[in-house]
Amino acid sequence: MPETVFTPPALVTIPVVDQQARFAVRRVFCAGRNYADHVVEMGGNINTSPPVFFAKPADALVSDDGDVPYPRATSDLHHEVELVLALGKPLRQASEEDACNAVYGLAVGVDLTRRDLQGLAKKKAAPWTAAKAFDHSAPIGPITPLSGPLGPLTGPIRLRVNGDVRQNGDLAHMLWPPAKLLAALSELFDLKAGDLVFTGTPAGVGPLQRGDMVDAKAHGTADLHFTII
Repeated sequence: MPETVFTPPALVTIPVVDQQARFAVRRVFCAGRNYADHVVEMGGNINTSPPVFFAKPADALVSDDGDVPYPRATSDLHHEVELVLALGKPLRQASEEDACNAVYGLAVGVDLTRRDLQGLAKKKAAPWTAAKAFDHSAPIGPITPLSGPLGPLTGPIRLRVNGDVRQNGDLAHMLWPPAKLLAALSELFDLKAGDLVFTGTPAGVGPLQRGDMVDAKAHGTADLHFTII
């Protein structure tokens, strides 16, 4: 390893269910507008609003049920529960079959959003970076490895705040299922092992406050728990 002018940042890793070895994270991609009910609740049109892609830095991840600080520069922090795909193989201009074979495992995550800053960005047709890619903006649960290629996904995806259900959707309701989503993303980026892909959120997004306890679950994944502090 070459000498560096300062100590390099620590590698970001995520726990893996029933394994001591952890998943080393390379990049974090996110899809928006991938559930019809959420597109509608945000004022979009499912016929003219295909999924969009954006990114978060790897060090925005919060794993191991760590607490999440309420971010500065916002008074309207929102939760968005999402299924997360963890890649174990590279993808470049991939077929949907190749995409299914590249998924190492699944997790549930929450895309935290400064909704007020996102609203301002939308009005100005500006990037969403400040609204989406801030510190601690991506809590994530442990990764559950797959025993074979990824197949069609169905089953609940839910988020509770202080025990009350806020979001309650079904993975089968994605407008772009995971294989199609990954194939499309691989047309834009060279995906590698270690990449994570947040796949969009169902309806029911809403505000969080300091002290709120959040529980998230997607079918086939380990639970995620965190507290806003």
